[in-house]
Parts: sequence; structure tokens; C-alpha cells
Amino acid sequence: MNKVTLSGILLAALTMAGCGDGAKSSNNDQTQAATETAKTDSASKKIVLFFGDSLTAGYGLDDPADAFPGVISRRVDSLKLPYKVINAGLSGETTAGGNGRIDWLLKQKVDVFVLELGANDGLRGIPVNETAKNLQSIVDKVKAKYPDAKLVLLGMQVPPNMGADYTGKFKNVFPHLAKKNNMALVPFLLQGVGGVPSLNQGDGIHPTAQGAKIVANNVWAVLQDELK
Repeated sequence: MNKVTLSGILLAALTMAGCGDGAKSSNNDQTQAATETAKTDSASKKIVLFFGDSLTAGYGLDDPADAFPGVISRRVDSLKLPYKVINAGLSGETTAGGNGRIDWLLKQKVDVFVLELGANDGLRGIPVNETAKNLQSIVDKVKAKYPDAKLVLLGMQVPPNMGADYTGKFKNVFPHLAKKNNMALVPFLLQGVGGVPSLNQGDGIHPTAQGAKIVANNVWAVLQDELK
């Protein structure tokens, strides 16, 4: 992929994650409702928790269930797998915000934890070591509460205009954390979607429902092995 295309893809990814801060209240309500649902179903099904920003939340879609966690949930149901998918995405979330929010979510049982954060950090130019520290803290909290939980990390990148040093270090955070924590890794969440007009909404930033299906396929390629 050439630099121009990659830049477009990654700028789209980062801006998407940064949009929708005004939707936080609504997303908090959705997260609380999702948690209550999980409590009801947890006795009979294992829980897959997607924890992330607007990419996970499905910002801008007519139906939030069309976000990639919803697509995966329907696939899980169609395959009659014994899992319940919970979407705990929050538009505008940073790794620091996620680190502060995760404790409350871990009040529910988690069997598979899918972590999708970092894009907003990159957009804001937050030092890479802070992003890595926050992500590690989130993982540590999950492992401490549910040591048997399977862990999946969704990789992100930043555009070249952030500077070669920053972009290289940021990109390396994800494979490094995955290896350190024995996490399954999706190298780049938006592969095949970012920068493709027909797969994004009118703002050119957020994936359409069709785009979300491709994102879901990117995740499913790795996640399916964790559900066996």
C-alpha cells in the first residue's frame, strides 16, 4: 500500500475514533444496558466483551447493532456458539479514559476480552509510552480479575504526517503488547476499509454497515480461534 493511501486510511481511522464525543452520555447508557443484559445471560453463556472507542460503538450507523461487534454477534449466534457478545464501545475514548472505565465493566464476568483503543491517543499526539502504559494497565486489570480470560488486541496505526519516529513507535505498541501478554493480535483493524469511499459514511470517516462487515471479518479471522 503506498503512503498516500495509507495516510488516507489511517487519518480516517483516527478521526473516526475521535468523533462523537457528544455521544458519550448515550453510549454510557448503552454500556449500562449491555452490562445488565450480560448479567442475565452469563449463567448460560460465556461473555465476549468488546472494549473500545467509536469504531467499536458504531458511531454514525442507523443501527448500532451494525457495528462490527454486532456483526460478529450475529455470526456467533448463527454458528450456535455458547457466547454472548457485549459491545462496550464509547465514542471519543482514549486509553486513559478506558483505563478509568474498565473497572466498572469488569464487575461482569468476562471470558474473552477484545481491546480496541489507542486511535484517539495517536490523533492527539499523546506520547506513545503513555498509550502503552494505559493499554498495559487495562490488560493487567482484566488478567487480575479473570486470569483465565482469553485476550485479543486490535491493532491501529497513525498516518505518516505524525512523523516517522512517532508512527513507527505507535505501530509497534500493539504487537509488543500482544506478545508480552500472550494476546491474539489483529494487526490492523481497518484493513480494506479505511480510505475506501464506498465503505464509509458521507463524512468519509466512519464505516458504513457494509464497511463494518469487512472490519468484522478482519476481527473474526483471529477471534474465531479464541472461541473454540
